[in-house]
Amino acid sequence: MPKPVAKTHDAIVIGAGFAGLYQLHLLRDRLGLDVQVLEAGSGVGGTWYWNRYPGARCDSESHNYCYMFSEEIYKQWTWSERYPGHDEIRRYINFVADKLDLKRDIRFGTRVVSSTYDDKANIWTITTEAGESISARYLITAVGCLSTANVPNIPGLETFTGRWEHTGRWPHDGVDFNGRRVGMIGTGSTGIQAAPVIAETAKHLTVFQRTANYSVPARNAPLTTEFKETMRANYAALKHKMHSSAGGHDYPISDRSAHEFTPDQQRAMYDKAWEFGGLHFRGTFRDVVIDRAANETASDYIKARIRGIVKDKATAEKLADIDHGYSTKRPPIDTDYFETYNRDNVSLVDLRAEPITEITPTGIKTKSAEYPLDIIVFATGYDAMTGPLLKLNITGRDGMTLSDVWKAGPKSYLGLQMA
Repeated sequence: MPKPVAKTHDAIVIGAGFAGLYQLHLLRDRLGLDVQVLEAGSGVGGTWYWNRYPGARCDSESHNYCYMFSEEIYKQWTWSERYPGHDEIRRYINFVADKLDLKRDIRFGTRVVSSTYDDKANIWTITTEAGESISARYLITAVGCLSTANVPNIPGLETFTGRWEHTGRWPHDGVDFNGRRVGMIGTGSTGIQAAPVIAETAKHLTVFQRTANYSVPARNAPLTTEFKETMRANYAALKHKMHSSAGGHDYPISDRSAHEFTPDQQRAMYDKAWEFGGLHFRGTFRDVVIDRAANETASDYIKARIRGIVKDKATAEKLADIDHGYSTKRPPIDTDYFETYNRDNVSLVDLRAEPITEITPTGIKTKSAEYPLDIIVFATGYDAMTGPLLKLNITGRDGMTLSDVWKAGPKSYLGLQMA
């Protein structure tokens, strides 16, 4: 039985990632409310607290991937790289939390198991895994849309005698791949980041690919002193650009159409964007994400690049056999992902040609072969968007549960809001 309500707060925030910390600052420091943050982990960081897998780093440039509400905080912190790694991002978010004295109102190691609204009292009651009940007038969910790890239900996983890990719940002390035979399932943005790093020390890395994916080089590098000084000096202009752009970055989507140029001119522009690196690539033409023919110019360009990078033609064709248009799914960026398949200790398994049938005590078995492994890495993503909210077991007005309302999936108004 839940314990009696210990205290009623003005607001409860669930999650101590980037969004949760900002909500705490906004509600407590700017609006003067009594706020309590409930966080399942033992530290701040949200997705960056959990995601510590090899190669994990942001795919937004560091001078964009930070709080912009305080010029003082912006200018006091110095990023070291164009695309910061998970360690640096955690150092940054801890810096902000300490600067604003936020941790005193965060309860770490507290997992929420239910959230129930009382219509008559206009109060939410939140129950924790430990059985404690906490009440608040306002409930803010800052759990993130990519925080509930998805481990696929593959028969035999419980029989595997080696070690397995999910990238979204990576051990804080890391995993030693040295001399091990590693199998990695998944080639989304996480797998694309992890594969090159794992391959550096593993005896052999076998990548199990269900869906081939596009990726553009990140061209990550240390930031120059000149760049850092320029960003600090132009805080106001940078903030305006970010708030004025479609994706929250300080670079605009080009106003030119791919159809205005010849194929040779298109390739020259894509060449330039490829060498510059990062998500700027998708802004080469304004119609890449809205016009099929324009999109095909970008898609075909990247496929040609893959075929040019990967030396083994059969492997290259598997990697370039992409069934969707560029940027119609999340567009990853990478450091030497396709180049990794040129290593002697890396191989690719096409799961559409030979699906996984089971996990055995010694490895992964597909329809046509068995692959002996010491470690399995699940880079299989998350129960995205709705998953983290459904795990809160939310009950709203008239005893209606969120799981019932979303039984057939959520419905939104104009793609923006939902009841």
